[in-house]
Order: sequence, then structure tokens, then C-alpha cells
Amino acid sequence: MRLVFAGTPEVALPSLSAIADSGHELVAVVTRPDARVGRGRKLSRSPVAAWADERGIEVLTPQKPREPEFLDRLRELAPDCVPVVAYGALVPAAALEIPRHGWINLHFSLLPAWRGAAPVQHAVLHGDAVTGASVFQLETGLDTGPVFGTVTEPIADTDTSGALLGRLSESGAVLLTQVLHAIASGDAVAVPQPDDGISLAPKITREDGRIRWGDPAFAVDRRVRAVTPAPGAWTMWNDDRVRLAPVVPDPAGPELEPGRVHAEKHGVWVGTATEPVRLSRIQPPGKALMDAEAWARGLQQSDGIWFE
Repeated sequence: MRLVFAGTPEVALPSLSAIADSGHELVAVVTRPDARVGRGRKLSRSPVAAWADERGIEVLTPQKPREPEFLDRLRELAPDCVPVVAYGALVPAAALEIPRHGWINLHFSLLPAWRGAAPVQHAVLHGDAVTGASVFQLETGLDTGPVFGTVTEPIADTDTSGALLGRLSESGAVLLTQVLHAIASGDAVAVPQPDDGISLAPKITREDGRIRWGDPAFAVDRRVRAVTPAPGAWTMWNDDRVRLAPVVPDPAGPELEPGRVHAEKHGVWVGTATEPVRLSRIQPPGKALMDAEAWARGLQQSDGIWFE
């Protein structure tokens, strides 16, 4: 089949590479426009665009995929199908109708669970034991289309969103290419999603990364892992924002009030509504991540410290 791939971040690259090696004809990619990143605010190509540039593949970067110029170019390319992984923009009906087999989306949840922008983060945040990836027919509704296939993935107690998404991007790439092969051979069957079990996964904001020390330790642990690596877990200390790496609930740790920090030679703990959590690494303002014990040794006091 002639394919145009739609995707933007690094998590889309395993699928893009798998499709390029699948025997189908990859004629172009669609991705978000160059964006300003970093402290220097320099324009940067998306990972998908950079991948295509290196291989001499045409890159389409519409501000919005309803632009007439983009729709005209997509018609000229005449793809049989547009596989999608984390493109980052709503696709209008006018674009969905162009490929003979439509747009086929790889979504990182077991639909209809966690429809939306941040399915992996919400699965970790809510303590799901199992998640997965689904390939479905893209519609104008939010992740509502019929599903061609799924893969499952257990969520470990120590999984961050980044680690889990990395595994799903690899297994999902295999699933996506299998579905494309089935579509090409006429063997693909898409099953409508059930009406029950629907949950929504809106975008995770920076404020979602603020730790609520009044929550139980298991909830603090989940929140930190859910927002790692982005947007990152943080708390306030002495009117400064400090970032935290994943923590470990410690039933054997010292009894502490929520937010109170206790440091010893071989460990740093913070109180929650239940048992304390033990810190692994911390990033004070203007510094790199460091071991929590090293941070505590640099303080003039080991107790009387509070996080907010």
C-alpha cells in the first residue's frame, strides 16, 4: 500500500521505522510544525520530521490538517492509508476521507479505557495493573472508532510513564504493521468499541505534577511516576520549586506529618497521610538532579524541613 505516516514525538519513531521496513511504500510524513524549544527558544524539527529529512522523505507540516493546501497535497499523494501515532492535532472529516482505507491510529491504551491525550500517564496515576495499545479506525470523535487489534502490557509497581510508554511504543509498532498487512490483504476486521468501560485521559499539566503530601503514600508514589519524565514531579521548599525523581513508600520509615522531611545518613523521608516515602533524587533550583542524601548533607539542618 501507499502510506503517508502521521506522527510527531519520539514515541512515534518505532512505528515509523517498522512501517518503513514493512514492504509498504512510505511516500510522506505529516507532523506538527517546527516548534521553539529549550532556553534559547530555537526552532526545532519534530523527531518524525528529522527522521524523514535524513531519508529524503517528503514532510508535510500544516498548522492545521484542514488547510486546503494540505488537503490538496494529500490528494495528490493518493495514499491508500494513513497510519497515525501521536500526531497531536484533530483530523477533520475532509482529511479522513481521502485515503481509501482511512486513517489508522495506534493509541496507547486498551480502548475504550483512557481515551484522550495522556492515556499512559492516567493509567499509572490511577494504579491500573494492566494497560496496552490499540489500533483503531480514526473518526472525528475522540478515540471512538472500531478497533482492529490490541496488545496488553502489565504495569509494574516501579514503572514511570516514560518507561511504560517506551515498551508500548515497541509492541505497538509491531501491532500497527500487522494491522496494515491485514488491511492490504483484505483480512482486517474492526470491532466497535463497547459502550461501557469508557474513561478519559486529558492532557497532563505542570500543575498535575505538584505532589499532594496530604495524600496517602501510594497516591504520592503514583503521581510522581505518572508525571516522570514529563512534565515532572515537583514540590515547594523555601518558596522555591524543587523537582523529585520517583519515590518509594516505606512502611518501616519514621512517623512524619505530611510534608515534613527527615534526613539521616542513609536516607531521606517525607511524610504523607499514611507511611512516609523515601526520596531517591532531588533537583534544587538551578542544579542538576542529585541523590537525596547528598542534598540533605548540604543543608544546615536535617529536621525542621517542610515541603509544601
